[in-house]
Amino acid sequence: MNQTQTQLTTDTWITATWEEYIQTIDNPSYEKTKSYYNEGKFRIEMSPLGNDHATDHMIITTIVNLFAMAKKLKVDGKDNCTYRKTGFREAQPDLSFYIGENANVVPWKTSIIDLDIYPLPNLVVEIANTSLPDDLGEKRLLYEAMNVAEYWIVDVQKVEVIAFAIANGGSQRINQSQVLPNLAISLLEEALQRTRQENQIQVYTWLFSQFQ
Repeated sequence: MNQTQTQLTTDTWITATWEEYIQTIDNPSYEKTKSYYNEGKFRIEMSPLGNDHATDHMIITTIVNLFAMAKKLKVDGKDNCTYRKTGFREAQPDLSFYIGENANVVPWKTSIIDLDIYPLPNLVVEIANTSLPDDLGEKRLLYEAMNVAEYWIVDVQKVEVIAFAIANGGSQRINQSQVLPNLAISLLEEALQRTRQENQIQVYTWLFSQFQ
C-alpha cells in the first residue's frame, strides 16, 4: 500500500495490513473522517455534512429512544462510535445502540470500544445518502463477521429502511425488529416519510401514540 496514495483516497476499499490501516487513520488529515476495516481491507469516508443525512440521523435516534421510553427498555445509544477488534476488524457506524442488559456496559471515558473487553452493540445503523451500495455490500459483510445482532440501513433517497437480523456469520432481511420487540420496520419508514411533510415534533407525537 502506498501511503501517499491513501492520503488522497476516500470512499473506496483499499487492501492493507492492520498496521498500515492504523498508520493511515492516525494521519491528522483523517481526523474528521470515518473508517472501517475488515478482511485485510479498509475504507475511509468523509463525514457527511448534508441536511438530508443529518436529519434522518436525528430522526432514527429519536425513534429508538421514544420506543424505549414507551416500552420501558434500557437503551444506551452511540453516535459515530468506534468499535475495534484489534488486528481484525473496526467499524464506525452512524448510530449504534446497546439494549436491555447491555445498556451502560461501556463506562464513561472509554474512547475506542475494545471488543476484546466489551460486548458488541445490539443494533447498528448506517444512514445511506450516497453510500448505499457499500452499506448493503462490504459493510454488511463486516457486521456479519462482527456478529452484530441487528443492522439497519436507512436509504435517504427512497425513504426506506432495510433491516437485517444477523446470526452465525450471515444475515436475513426482517420486517420487524428483534432487538426492539414488535417494532415494525414499516412504522420507521412511515415516520421518515411524514418528516418530509410535517414538523418533527408532530411526527414524534404521532409516533409515540403508536408505541403506546
